[in-house]
Amino acid sequence: MTKTPHSTLVFDEWDERYTAFLDRLPARRPNPAIVAETASLPAGTALDIGCGLGADAVYLAGRGWQVTALDVSRVALEQAAAAAATAGVRVSWVRNRLEDMEVPAGGFDLVTAHYPALLRTPDGAAGTALLSAVAPRGTLLVVHHADIDVELAKSHGFDPAMYLLHDDVRALFDDRWEVRVERGRRREVPAGADGQHTHDDIIVARLLSPEDQTSDRG
Repeated sequence: MTKTPHSTLVFDEWDERYTAFLDRLPARRPNPAIVAETASLPAGTALDIGCGLGADAVYLAGRGWQVTALDVSRVALEQAAAAAATAGVRVSWVRNRLEDMEVPAGGFDLVTAHYPALLRTPDGAAGTALLSAVAPRGTLLVVHHADIDVELAKSHGFDPAMYLLHDDVRALFDDRWEVRVERGRRREVPAGADGQHTHDDIIVARLLSPEDQTSDRG
């Protein structure tokens, strides 16, 4: 993988962020939306975007999914790999940005992105890559914090305006997708280094196959 100067800065930034907050992050458990939204899905191939410390990837792998887990932080991926080893599961850990990843030709049966840091750019590369990773009849699960304190986020070096948020992702879908949206789903256990995130905004989208699309129009 060849990194551009910009992506190198992104990698370093997230390494520093994880190093600074590692001892303040909540217990490593799968996000509740992963548990709820994958309960009825047959195991297949999964891509976990921005996998962080790996709890979601380890959870999916333990239930038979073939998981590729993506993050830009070496610090996070090392912690995630250790968690997988402890759990006795196999995950393919990849240090890269979604925009620069080579997605398998058929895509993934499940693409999940919890609180993703997908950069907002004029060419819309992150959004295009997000949707392109999903296989026909596959599921895309995107979860954002519903209760972002912008000033607090900025104090942690994270400006929400730089990234694709819930409404930006909603705007990406066309009639090839079946989309379900839930705003403000309460988390039983708050997320974030300070426990500041208590509710989630959730998008669950299924990519219709060409046959499904033809049937819907007929």
